[in-house]
Amino acid sequence: MRSGAKTAIVGGVFLVVAGGVGYGGLNLYNGITGGDTSTKTNSGSAPKTGPVTGDEVTTTAKDFLAAWAAGEPEKAGQLTNDPVSAGPAVAAYRDGASISEAVITPGTPVGAKVPFTVKATITYKDVSKPWSYTSELTVVRGQTTGRPLVKWAPSVLHPKLLTAEASVRTGVAKTAAVKAVDRNGKELTAEKYPSLRPVLATLRERYGAKAGGATGVETWIESGSESVPDTPLLVLAKGKPGTLKTTIDAGVQAAAEKAVKAFGKASVAAIEPSTGAIRAVANNPATEFNTAFQGGQAPGSTMKIVTAAMMMQNGIAMPDSKVECPPDVVSRSSTFENLDRFSIPNGTLTESFRRSCNTAFIKAIKPLSSKGIADTALGDTARDSFGIGQNWAVGVTAADGSVPESAGSETPASYIGQGRITMSALNVASLSATVANGGFLQPYLVARELDDREFAKAEPLSRGVASGLQKMMNAAATAPDGTALRAMSGLSSPKGAKTGSAEVDGQNDSNSWFTGYSGDLAAAAVVQAGGHGSEAAGPVVARVLKAG
Repeated sequence: MRSGAKTAIVGGVFLVVAGGVGYGGLNLYNGITGGDTSTKTNSGSAPKTGPVTGDEVTTTAKDFLAAWAAGEPEKAGQLTNDPVSAGPAVAAYRDGASISEAVITPGTPVGAKVPFTVKATITYKDVSKPWSYTSELTVVRGQTTGRPLVKWAPSVLHPKLLTAEASVRTGVAKTAAVKAVDRNGKELTAEKYPSLRPVLATLRERYGAKAGGATGVETWIESGSESVPDTPLLVLAKGKPGTLKTTIDAGVQAAAEKAVKAFGKASVAAIEPSTGAIRAVANNPATEFNTAFQGGQAPGSTMKIVTAAMMMQNGIAMPDSKVECPPDVVSRSSTFENLDRFSIPNGTLTESFRRSCNTAFIKAIKPLSSKGIADTALGDTARDSFGIGQNWAVGVTAADGSVPESAGSETPASYIGQGRITMSALNVASLSATVANGGFLQPYLVARELDDREFAKAEPLSRGVASGLQKMMNAAATAPDGTALRAMSGLSSPKGAKTGSAEVDGQNDSNSWFTGYSGDLAAAAVVQAGGHGSEAAGPVVARVLKAG
């Protein structure tokens, strides 16, 4: 029998087609050989060590796929490095998905990885539909036995099975599908706007019943977690989707999707300051995890927006106050430096803000023991004036941002957005929106009236603090030495911005942050390992603001 020919129907459900793995004419019904549990070679020597060989990859992949195809989950599990987890998962997969037949076609190995294609038919009661996808497995050497084994992960069975708790199910859908539309009634789909996939899935789970649709028959991945939405895979029989209006602006969303694709890992979010309505959210790569809403990482010098507000509220400095900006400063037994150790002789707070002087935002702030302010002051300002740390009822899953109580060197580090502070792109976009509006309005994606959820609230910024922040952010965006000048050039007024870079342990380049506003649109972006804020995240924000 030639390589590539169908070899046998096994188990009454699956068959395996020999392909690039080099199965030759082996009849897989009787050809399972890799299940030998011996830990020694034929000569009785010690278990093998070192990388797996090409022949071992070929044979192990063949045997695992054949056992899976034959409906022999225990045997398939024994061919993995985690049989306790793999066996039951293989057993549950076919029944859970209601697969009535399937063909597995292996591809050509690439090192220790073997890709394969599954073409299946899913049948639920009297409804059937074809279903196909690709996945891959990796062969490793067993740590104790030395045997070549499939490295187990649920994603071997399907690439979107990302956790042990997740499972594939077929049946009547839990909720009706929704036709999500933007602020102007334009339909939003995951195919056109990939970053919206997890958003749309969550909107369906939360509001499908409220949108007035009817359920159909579907195959989906059940996440097993309340915080992670289920993932639709196949529609066997369509229900009637209900229409759900969101705050997204399709034009701004399209610009955001394009902007993040210029970088390997990037996220951006955009908000309308006058209302809090979210106009766009985009991530690259676009995965089931919405990093722009759910990610939590140090915001770098974009945090100086909050720090400057804290300084003004506590009488430490106003925009025109003289503040020292030396090349470095020692605070709480730690040394902090400016980029390239620059200094600003006889400068003001505005000059230090627009050039992003780290030392000025540390040296000017004295601890309470020196007749200064409490270590909790930054967190108080973040919560009470910017809503950071409160519970945001956005309409989908979103992190609220965190400015926890600090001690020691963490306190001065927090003033420049390091330490234990974590924020998402949505949180940082809200900082700019708060400044532009003169007060915090909680960002939201769907109307509060849909479920009567309670929005987070904060005290409006005082007129002096609001105008002071607007002045400093405008200087950063318009002054010849402003760090945000290049990115913000050409954007309409009123406008303002703040750059940031956040150091990450074990990462050579800092994460690039940028936030700004123009007219009635504010945005923030983070580019992983992007370096200076103006160089990577700045162009992302500028592209989004120009689309507003």
